[in-house]
Amino acid sequence: MTGSRVVALGHYQPAKVLTNDDLAAMVDTSDEWITSRVGIRTRHVGGPDEPVDEMAAHAGAKALAAAGLQPAEVDLVLVATSTAIDRSPSMSARVAARLGMGAPAVMDINVVCSGFTHALATADHAVRAGAAERVLVIGADKMADIADWTDRSTCVLLGDGAGAAVVVAEPDGGDRPGIGPVLWGSVPEMGNAVRIEGTPPRFAQEGQSVYRWATTQLPPIARKVCEKAGVAPEELGAVVLHQANLRIIEPVARKIGAVNAVIARDVVDSGNTSAASIPMALSKLVERGEVHSGAPVLLFGFGGNLSYAGQVIRCP
Repeated sequence: MTGSRVVALGHYQPAKVLTNDDLAAMVDTSDEWITSRVGIRTRHVGGPDEPVDEMAAHAGAKALAAAGLQPAEVDLVLVATSTAIDRSPSMSARVAARLGMGAPAVMDINVVCSGFTHALATADHAVRAGAAERVLVIGADKMADIADWTDRSTCVLLGDGAGAAVVVAEPDGGDRPGIGPVLWGSVPEMGNAVRIEGTPPRFAQEGQSVYRWATTQLPPIARKVCEKAGVAPEELGAVVLHQANLRIIEPVARKIGAVNAVIARDVVDSGNTSAASIPMALSKLVERGEVHSGAPVLLFGFGGNLSYAGQVIRCP
């Protein structure tokens, strides 16, 4: 069978940085309150001239350049996002147009915070089925557009950005595929715990319910992801969880048992960027040289719909 692997990454964030002190001037909060509860110090927010597809295209262009591919060589574009305003054209179609692509298949995937890992699994499946050979997978969200800036419990979390990965076909590596099997699912009866609803749409969540679910139910699922990939947690070179907040990331990573792994903590500087958080955090780790090429990396998304998806990949 043909397998797939991630060969390059890229990311993009708006230039404007919103600090905790900036937020304290907008809502009843403080730097101490925010850092002690969620561990976030800054987040990037896009302006009206930085739509989701523009951020996604910037990240995608960087990933393609790193892969040495021309946009016209891509035959499938997948964009994971939950902040698209229009129903059509899709974000993936707009990205393809911005990048000057030929005639790729285009598809948006909305699984909120676990959107990127769902999209990456979809890319892997498309390659294995022979439906694509070169796939651009992007996670991009503009959370500032859906933030309730009067709610100090949620607005302090959110940031904007995009991250991208280039996935290509390769002979299946047997015991060590470039992209391991996905383990995905959801908790439908608790789906309302994370919401983007209304007109205009606004982000809201049941914070304590999400925290309890994430810290108690997700670690054994993440360990099963490693088991499906044939990788022991202690063999992982890095763990990149959805960057929800530091109070979730650190205990979940600890319970997984990845004692030798670099733990992504991009949330401190970027906030919760939903579908963008995993590819952006991984891109930064690779850019800084903190993870060696070929090292096994656990990617694990979770959040909206109380859905989750994870896989172990080989670092590009």
